Amino acid sequence: MARRTLGQTWPNPSVGAVIVRPGDPAIVIARGWTMAGGRPHAERVALEKAGEMARGCTLYVTLEPCAHHGKTPPCTDAIMEAGISRLVCSAHDPDPRVAGAGTTKLREAGIEVMEGVLVDEGERISHGHALRVTQSRPMVQLKLAVGSDGLIPQGDGEPVWVTGDEARAHGHLLRARSDAILVGRSTVEADDPTLSCRLPGMGERSPVRVVLDSQLKLPGDAKLLASMNEAPLWVFCSEDASKEAETRLVDAGAQVQRVASAESGGLDPEALLSALAERGITRVLIEGGPRVAGSFWRAKLVDEVYVYQGPKPAGASGLKALSAVGIDAIETSPSFTLDETRSLGRDTLSIYRRNDV
Repeated sequence: MARRTLGQTWPNPSVGAVIVRPGDPAIVIARGWTMAGGRPHAERVALEKAGEMARGCTLYVTLEPCAHHGKTPPCTDAIMEAGISRLVCSAHDPDPRVAGAGTTKLREAGIEVMEGVLVDEGERISHGHALRVTQSRPMVQLKLAVGSDGLIPQGDGEPVWVTGDEARAHGHLLRARSDAILVGRSTVEADDPTLSCRLPGMGERSPVRVVLDSQLKLPGDAKLLASMNEAPLWVFCSEDASKEAETRLVDAGAQVQRVASAESGGLDPEALLSALAERGITRVLIEGGPRVAGSFWRAKLVDEVYVYQGPKPAGASGLKALSAVGIDAIETSPSFTLDETRSLGRDTLSIYRRNDV
């Protein structure tokens, strides 16, 4: 249930909830998930569907219910008022406004609470939320499309495909499950992308488009500027970027924010992620290019890597996936584990996940 609105609920986490009446057999009474925009919460959606039938039932949730007053009353209050007798919870919520207060409050009200059920799966779904509240940064997913030689093909004003339709469709699913998608200006100049989700019927799931452009030299005829109706465009630049160039982009509908530069050049990845977290972003997908991917990799700020590998080589003009190093750096990293491999048509998808957090 929680995966249904990944990418749509920021700054809140995406949560799933199922209400079950005990018995032989047990009966599912209602289901719910966090709605777009983060409200109402999953528990309230399920409880509203169940109505009086929720009394005496078990509520299964992927994340500890909130116990604080925000724009809506706490979910713990709704759970108690509905007469739920038992809560089964997967992941602990590290938000200091919750952090055990939710389950404690329910126990004190006489509700049986079981925690840590399928905790790995629950924590994986809410990992972006956890990182935002504990490390002031979103979860970072790095997407790489390479040829059989492990290199990325160079674009020349439009995309050059090294993978097939199924792999590209899966990549668009990643976009749909992300709060934001991030590229550097070089990718815009090479590929001129729109960075939207082009799966049928899922255009409204397009994430915020984020472009790193230190000196605000984004081309005025870029498709990103001509497609402002599809999704917001945020451009991050250095603190000394031209005010005139900023005005040009703002007038075109983009939002511009200045962040610190790295000593080695370009924008500081840590400062950038902090700025995204302050704006509410919990999950960001990095799609390009090699220099941007390499900067986040070197800063040890990548949490998951999706490597789509086609059957043909990118060729002599191909680029190393992480600028200075290739995908072998991911394959041999002691900080990452190959978690999953699958075939997508003639292509192969390998998913690596960080194991030192």
